[in-house]
Amino acid sequence: MPSNDARTLVHTAVPTAAVGAIAVVVSAGVAGGKGALGAVVGTLVTLIFMGLGLVVLQRTAKSLPHLFQMMGLLLYAAQLLLMVIFVALFQDTSFFNPRAFALTLVATTLTWIGAQARAHMKAKILYVEPDPQKGEQPEKSGSKT
Repeated sequence: MPSNDARTLVHTAVPTAAVGAIAVVVSAGVAGGKGALGAVVGTLVTLIFMGLGLVVLQRTAKSLPHLFQMMGLLLYAAQLLLMVIFVALFQDTSFFNPRAFALTLVATTLTWIGAQARAHMKAKILYVEPDPQKGEQPEKSGSKT
């Protein structure tokens, strides 16, 4: 993974994990051990889904740049749909607190999206590749008189 992609992954995963840790503490205080477990599961689901999505999106951008925007929209729609399915599947579970799970899933997903937007805005990515053949002097354009 190129350094820019790894940097984006770190700049999105760290704030998400921090919000997840806060959610674990709050859920443990409000709903006990099952609440903390629900928050841990919600954080892990977000980190795994969104992390894999970012890796897929970065690989698509490198191999098929003309599909990047469509793939990004499709990927986010699929991720959100999968998260809704996860919430629906685990709404009646007794293994962990489903409310803590759902709220943590929403909070960490929103954190991931915000952190990813910030990471992309801060990244210094060239959108035009400089020509290595040319020297430092710009080519003269215009009339010679």
